[in-house]
Amino acid sequence: MKRIGFAPVVVLLLLAEMAEAQSFYAIRRPRTLIGSVGTGTASYFGELKNDGDYIDAKPSFNVGLQAYINRRISIRSEITWFQLSGTDTKADNDRKERNLSFLADNFEVNVEGLINLTPHGRRYYQRPMLNFYAFLGIGLIYSNPTTDYQGETHSLRSLQTEGISYSAFQPVVPFGLGMRIKSGPFFNIAIEGGYRLTFTDYLDDVSVSRYPDPATLGSNLSRALSDRRGEYFASIGESFTPTPGIGRRGNPETNDGYFLLNVKLEYYLPFDLFQGRSPQQKTFNSKRKAFYRYNKRGGLKRK
Repeated sequence: MKRIGFAPVVVLLLLAEMAEAQSFYAIRRPRTLIGSVGTGTASYFGELKNDGDYIDAKPSFNVGLQAYINRRISIRSEITWFQLSGTDTKADNDRKERNLSFLADNFEVNVEGLINLTPHGRRYYQRPMLNFYAFLGIGLIYSNPTTDYQGETHSLRSLQTEGISYSAFQPVVPFGLGMRIKSGPFFNIAIEGGYRLTFTDYLDDVSVSRYPDPATLGSNLSRALSDRRGEYFASIGESFTPTPGIGRRGNPETNDGYFLLNVKLEYYLPFDLFQGRSPQQKTFNSKRKAFYRYNKRGGLKRK
């Protein structure tokens, strides 16, 4: 017997869920957990950022889970992959002479608290059609900046081009604003922008104000990627002799940062995180009182 492929199984599960969604029971069943997927752009802010470039076209993708703890406040956790890049070649000033560049694939894991401008209804499907929210949290980023040299890609962190060792893992503080649009009983579309405050100046491998002494670096490749001014002057037909300690490389007074602009699809999963609690305690599932009751003769009467 041939094995059934993964894709048909997923399609069947989705069809089953959609069929159940049409029933009254599916609407009424408790759904206190929200899954989300999103995509968008990631923008870098640091020494290799060009003035006036606020939104970059580098991609990002994220998945997450969210749960409401009351009608206005929720908590969520997300995993995000995104790229950051910067280059001196597109600069409109003397930064071109520095001739540095980087590209990094990054991962972020976070936990955030969200507060909605408008409170939700007593049930999840009674939420407003349009809602605005703010978020603040803590996270951890993995970053490994790379650059191209003589047709090959090299990891800059391991080369210690400034003679300084730094970790690939760094804490971040995400914060920002979003807008959520209801698109059916189970789905939302969210548009969200958030800045990441970091505690490192090495997302781009550029920090120290002056070029380090080449003699202090560990390899010829480290020295070549530490000071790339000679490549620029050679490209315009001029000679250049680097002098240790002369020339500005970075700015250690400010840390790097990044901004994520995403569009997300949110789905209320058919799970009840508050199972076992009294119905009145559930965020989106308070038990309705019966509309009728029996009288003393056994008949029904309206309340």
